Amino acid sequence: METFLRSELELAVTEYGAVLLDLRDGQYWQLSRTAARVVQALRDGRGRDGAVADLTSHFDVAVERARQDVDTLLDELRSAGLAVR
Repeated sequence: METFLRSELELAVTEYGAVLLDLRDGQYWQLSRTAARVVQALRDGRGRDGAVADLTSHFDVAVERARQDVDTLLDELRSAGLAVR
């Protein structure tokens, strides 16, 4: 089952990663460069597998580790109400 970001989110890229702003309530989250790449992949419609592929092509990380990291971030985004299945 694929995860989608809520449409009320804005992403602003910074030199350290990105800031994710929830327009519904004004809360924001600072994202690392890795998390920012995952969120951008989701926004681009590439989904979980696309995010994993992006991480493995830009960072020196094994596919299984990238998959675990993406899944952890997706769980956190869903728990915060920023993403839905």
